[in-house]
Amino acid sequence: MRRPALRVVQGGAAEAPGRVQVAPAGTVARPRRAAPPAGGADGLRGLRLTRRGRAVVWALGLLLGAGVGGAAWSAQADGTAGGVVVERHVVEPGETLWAIADRAAAEGEDVRDVVLELMRLNDLASGDLLAGQTIVVPAR
Repeated sequence: MRRPALRVVQGGAAEAPGRVQVAPAGTVARPRRAAPPAGGADGLRGLRLTRRGRAVVWALGLLLGAGVGGAAWSAQADGTAGGVVVERHVVEPGETLWAIADRAAAEGEDVRDVVLELMRLNDLASGDLLAGQTIVVPAR
């Protein structure tokens, strides 16, 4: 009498009741493991990168590090910047920005440039001044 090539084994705990598993004759059938839950907090367990995937991750990390390092290196100060030395000036009644700029201008300096500098230093939208207003004027 010939031995059968396959034998029927009752399903394990992971199988649905009433289902059968077919195993080669002479082997021990092991119950199948339940499939891991799809997604969820544990959805990435068992995920592995290939050699090429690891190389890509390393390359991206190096590029990111080089970019951050380059940005930090270029943000260094070149040295001490020469600031503008200023004096406080209280505006007298009838005094104009042009008159103040004319007195503050160096020999041969264009008064229009000094007016623009005064407006920039004092954050003025126009050349209008009020008596009693305190402004800063470049010391020359």
